[in-house]
Amino acid sequence: MRNLMPLPLALALAACAVGPDYHAPALTESASLVRAEPGLVTTQAVERDFWRSFDDPLLSELVEEAFDANHDLRIALARHDRSLALLRQSRRDLAPSVTAEAGAAHQRASADQMPQATRSQRDFESYDAGVAALWELDFFGRIRRAVEARQAEVEASAADVRAMQVVVVGELVDQYMRLRGLQEQLRVAEANAENQRESLALVDARLEAGRGTEFDSVRARAQLESTLARLPALEGEIAAIIHRLAVLTGREPGALIARLEQPAPMPTLHDQVAVGLPGELLRRRPDIAAAERRLHAATASIGVATADLYPRFTLSGLLGTQAASTGDLFSRDSETRLVALGVDWSFLDSGRVRARMAAADADAEANLARYEQTVLLALEEAETALARYAQALREREHLEAAAEASAEAARQARVRFEVGVIDFLEVIDAERSRLDAEDGLAQSNVRAATALVGLYRALAGGWKERMDEPRHASVESALTST
Repeated sequence: MRNLMPLPLALALAACAVGPDYHAPALTESASLVRAEPGLVTTQAVERDFWRSFDDPLLSELVEEAFDANHDLRIALARHDRSLALLRQSRRDLAPSVTAEAGAAHQRASADQMPQATRSQRDFESYDAGVAALWELDFFGRIRRAVEARQAEVEASAADVRAMQVVVVGELVDQYMRLRGLQEQLRVAEANAENQRESLALVDARLEAGRGTEFDSVRARAQLESTLARLPALEGEIAAIIHRLAVLTGREPGALIARLEQPAPMPTLHDQVAVGLPGELLRRRPDIAAAERRLHAATASIGVATADLYPRFTLSGLLGTQAASTGDLFSRDSETRLVALGVDWSFLDSGRVRARMAAADADAEANLARYEQTVLLALEEAETALARYAQALREREHLEAAAEASAEAARQARVRFEVGVIDFLEVIDAERSRLDAEDGLAQSNVRAATALVGLYRALAGGWKERMDEPRHASVESALTST
């Protein structure tokens, strides 16, 4: 033991971790987003819990329920737990592995081996017990690079959890906005159908009084039936969205019918949206964080492959006891011990090692390109979402004016028809225009709302800094570490 110890000590003093040291790529930061119109956005920090700003208690309840029970989030959390377990396993490789063993054996030698011995003299018993240790001396950093890669994967999986939260919350709020918009479209269609019933009753009364025509009655009925035909399709879409919202909160499709089938107004949209600065966006986006961490892991894996070019030293030891009977197993002269230093060097197989190094280099290059692409896609999503929201607000402004004008035109047309100034065909056209304008306004409200949700999603709103459940403690620690 005294002869062996100086060698590992000398090697330890010269120990280093081979392979490239990781340096995070610098983010290119611009002063502002190109599509950030001054009257539409501010550079204040993004509201991460953006759904609360809509002041809709039911929506906030659904989001919290999705955080607790959404199955996609549970999958992401399980994957994070797996990466944590693998990290713990890798860290164990830095320390010696210790095992204990014991055995008992009965052996009989053959008569050819011991021709002068009796049968009983050829029987032997042996007993042994011991503790063995094996330790790879990580002089060239193979294990340390592996731990580094695992640590980066843990941080990437934590970012994946945040990214999945953004996706789930974004879809839930988007579907909720669509639900309220469809309920508004249904209300508009039902209100117009009621007006058209009144028009049909008026035409039928005029026909019975001899002042109307069968043609007017048929046209009025056709108009009513066309409007009524819209109702089933809208009701079907409403049912589908309610089912989707239930699944997003981890429930069976019909679980939220009682809570959501009652119509409610769409939450009021914001006059201005806080978007922060582009640099803050890139640092906040969890998909960028995950891509950067996986680039780190791929870089560390180059060191793992490179370490195989160097010898691998293993220190092993055994402390035990052996005896021919159980009574002598722990006697003074039954002890055994072994200390050994092993060297494994695959330099004769360097072709395979260098092939693995080339593969690791290619993986790192691919992860760098993936990271750079993720950054560009994040900026693209933010710019596109800003443009869509701005245009949706302009469209809604015009459709609001059109809906008001169409409603007034329909009212005047009915009055003019009742006094005999115009025929009923003009009333039908005016009511059709009113229905189309009001329905278009309701659809425009949905487009504006979903565009706003898409903007918050592009800005990486919708994830929680901390988890409340005990099983999420590992995610909390990883989130705070990154």
